Amino acid sequence: MQVAVEESHHFPCRQCGADLRFAPEQGRLVCDHCGFGEDVNGTPRKIAPPSENPFRPGLDAALSDEAEAEDLRFSKCPNCGAEVTLDAAVHAADCPFCATPVVADTGARRQIKPGGIVPFLLPEHEARKAMADWLGRLWFAPGGLVDYARKGRMLQGIYMPYWTFDADTRSSYEGRRGTVYYETERVHVQDGRGGRRSETRRVAKVRWTPVAGRVARFFDDVLILASEALPESHTTALMPWDLSQLQPYAPHYLAGFRANGYSVPLDTGYGRARAWMDRMIERDIRFDIGGDRQVINHVNTDVSGVTFKHVLLPVWTAAYRYRGKSYRFVVNGQTGRVQGERPWSVVKIAFAVLAGAALVVAAAAALQYARQQGLIGQ
Repeated sequence: MQVAVEESHHFPCRQCGADLRFAPEQGRLVCDHCGFGEDVNGTPRKIAPPSENPFRPGLDAALSDEAEAEDLRFSKCPNCGAEVTLDAAVHAADCPFCATPVVADTGARRQIKPGGIVPFLLPEHEARKAMADWLGRLWFAPGGLVDYARKGRMLQGIYMPYWTFDADTRSSYEGRRGTVYYETERVHVQDGRGGRRSETRRVAKVRWTPVAGRVARFFDDVLILASEALPESHTTALMPWDLSQLQPYAPHYLAGFRANGYSVPLDTGYGRARAWMDRMIERDIRFDIGGDRQVINHVNTDVSGVTFKHVLLPVWTAAYRYRGKSYRFVVNGQTGRVQGERPWSVVKIAFAVLAGAALVVAAAAALQYARQQGLIGQ
């Protein structure tokens, strides 16, 4: 697994010299040390969205253009395998995905710079509350972990990398349309006494008709996770994302946060996007065929106008080590949706089992007593 995590950009406070951070609740840079606040060069909250890049020429040009690419230095986490990039002045840090200490190493990778970013909208304290509430709704979660999540260290804000793809598709297909109809047939069945008897039943049958046609669909911003640092089930559960809030990438949004470099190459990301597009096209074809049942024999899809963007989306992450085990949680930094590894309390489960068994015993005793008293029949 290759996951490069880039340290946050630094913006010194003009009043005390401490690092400013981007405050989601204010939409500006603030200093936690002295309280100084600074607007981001007067940039309005909503500006022109990031531009699309032609897929094939964009890939080759971006990696060779100094303005569009960057070199990242990384180290591998010994526990989860994530490759964490540290600033030159930082020699050790905790892995943001599993809380394991990581020591600086050598290694480099050239990557396409992000072109768009959805800034954090949810402050850390609201993300923490959302996670604690989510844990609290899990019946068999260890109480100690819930308390640790509420009172433990702060969540880490990380911008996760995604590819988005646009494409214009036109598909021709051949298949069959099935229309269900019913016929009455006489069948022989067992009569329960060792004999057989005949009866009539309505039997469903299908009348098939050859069909052919065309469907077209324009795909806009097909979103593909470009990192392997987190399980796909975690990040999928954070959807949907409001990509209308995409802003052109600017370093000030990273102040106080970190950005995860992509580990899924652009070509691989496009392959996954095409697989998703094919599933949507198949759904369109089945709808176009109509009838009660559909069979698709052949599809030929022409894809044109493919463009891509490399964007960063905001995720609050927490990695807690509780009684020797690491638990990972993620919170959508835009909507507050939560997903994580479900913890189980052996004590709570055992108590629930014993309580259930006690209820069964009590019910049996009550039934026996009622029978002895003649309240119910034997």
